[in-house]
Amino acid sequence: MAGTAGTPGTPRVLRAMNDRAALDLLLEHGPLSRTRIGKLTGLSKPTASQLLARLEAAGLVRVTGTSEGRPGPNAQLYAVNPTAAYAAGLDVTPHRIRAAVADITGRTVGEYELPTPGRRPAHPVVRQVTDALDGAVKAAGLARSDVHRLVIGTPGAFDPNTGRLRYASHLPGWHSPALLDDLAAALPMPVEYENDVNLVAIAEQRLGAARGHADFVLLWNQEGLGAALVLGGRLHRGWTGGAGEVGFLPVPGTPLVRQVTKANSGGYQELAGSQALPKLARELGVEDVPPGPYTEAATLLVARAADHAGGPHRELLRTYATRLATGLASLVSVLDPELVVLSGSALTAGGEVLRALVQAELEELAAARPRLVVGDVHEHPVLRGALESALAATRDEVFDTSR
Repeated sequence: MAGTAGTPGTPRVLRAMNDRAALDLLLEHGPLSRTRIGKLTGLSKPTASQLLARLEAAGLVRVTGTSEGRPGPNAQLYAVNPTAAYAAGLDVTPHRIRAAVADITGRTVGEYELPTPGRRPAHPVVRQVTDALDGAVKAAGLARSDVHRLVIGTPGAFDPNTGRLRYASHLPGWHSPALLDDLAAALPMPVEYENDVNLVAIAEQRLGAARGHADFVLLWNQEGLGAALVLGGRLHRGWTGGAGEVGFLPVPGTPLVRQVTKANSGGYQELAGSQALPKLARELGVEDVPPGPYTEAATLLVARAADHAGGPHRELLRTYATRLATGLASLVSVLDPELVVLSGSALTAGGEVLRALVQAELEELAAARPRLVVGDVHEHPVLRGALESALAATRDEVFDTSR
């Protein structure tokens, strides 16, 4: 007896599975002919033709040309219709909110940056979020209602048990217990919230150095020092969303930091965070320590040190590598990951030179010996991860033809 529509194995479900396989292939490979889609999916030519006709009628694919100018329906090239849906991402820091909108293919079509300086925000957080989103939407030539989903990345994490932001006391205005409800009321699309470093890990897993890896740690060092933990292919967030807040980790080489949430710092942050590098450079006799914000200063110091063959600059890099490996040793001893990705400007600026030094130090300090790599996603990695997260959920919804 045939099963009811919508149950596994029925024609509707099988068609939907084939539809999704074809759409994923088009996203991966770009425009394809009917013949090529048939070969890649294993479908017969008639079935592939019916599939493409169905997806074209649904507005999910469109004809983009012909293969090498050859005539005939089999030579037509099909691609995912980029206007089928849009998703948005926000990257929030104490100083600005960066927003972007991407079409369903992942191409960014609108960006906007909203400065948010000062300890006391000039506008409530809900206003800041909607202004940033609207700026990106306007740049894309769209309306707010065109966006199917929004993912917001922040330092710290929203505790799933309370709905309040934790581990980010330096983010003014974001700690109201009613904030999530207020944002939900102000925005017409589903909204998700994710830790900023977790979003960098998503970007590296989908597009960068961690592609094909199911177990890895991403160590991030920029404004703050943090980690993302991907176990069995999934982010591990922890009971309160605070998994990976390694800046609070007590480590040898620095005094114990007590009441860490009030200090918004901890041993590993004090030892190896960006703010420690200018002081360390002066102690080692580096003369050209850059002025200005410590994140920019740390990035410049690391980049310069990686270019020097010796002297105080190279000693700075060696000492920094030892400090980084000190905290990483605890992480890899507990998690035993396959891979460690180094990301954030204060790490990527050191390139292969810093990576090799940290790898050598880690092999001295930990029994587990994961491979270390430098992250590949350099341009706005938090925002890219937010877009990738929003796009994944949007595609699951829009590409579901079984309904």
